[in-house]
Amino acid sequence: MVQTPSTMLALGTVMPAFVLPDAISGRALRSSDLEGRRGTLVMFLCNHCPFVKHVLPELKRLSDDYGPKGVGIVAINSNDIAAHPDDAPEHMKTLAIGEGWMFPFLMDESQEVARAFQAACTPDFFLFDREGALVYRGRLDESRPKTDIAPTGQDLRAALIAMLQGRAPDADQRPSVGCNIKWKPGTVPLG
Repeated sequence: MVQTPSTMLALGTVMPAFVLPDAISGRALRSSDLEGRRGTLVMFLCNHCPFVKHVLPELKRLSDDYGPKGVGIVAINSNDIAAHPDDAPEHMKTLAIGEGWMFPFLMDESQEVARAFQAACTPDFFLFDREGALVYRGRLDESRPKTDIAPTGQDLRAALIAMLQGRAPDADQRPSVGCNIKWKPGTVPLG
């Protein structure tokens, strides 16, 4: 497993606009569809990454805990599906349904959205407040595959709680670590 850290996009960055197809419903979802919420959690995920597989149970718990509190949650897969067919939309749909996700799982086939977010790895987490400003980016928690530390979402949960209470999350934020986004040949990530 090659570990790639997240780029740590600048706090205060406005959430990039996007329109992407949802692998679950087949419908296009716009970032503006998430407006009016108490905040928005954007997660860059994929199917095959062992770091993502390690945190799958916690992603469902986060959705169950914070979706009902008004946080919009969306997952985005930006991997090159020609090189990694396990990350194709039909497999994304199978994963999402199997995990019981109640949030969209979007396909960023052009990889433009990952570039706009400066996403670097899977999983990579971005939390925006109700005004669309980035208040947290980085890791879910300190757990990693092949360790005895179970995922709890401690870091991201602390940021979610602070945001929902109207406070700024702690600015001491640690990068996520995971598999690098599988860029298409010739694609240069931003950052």
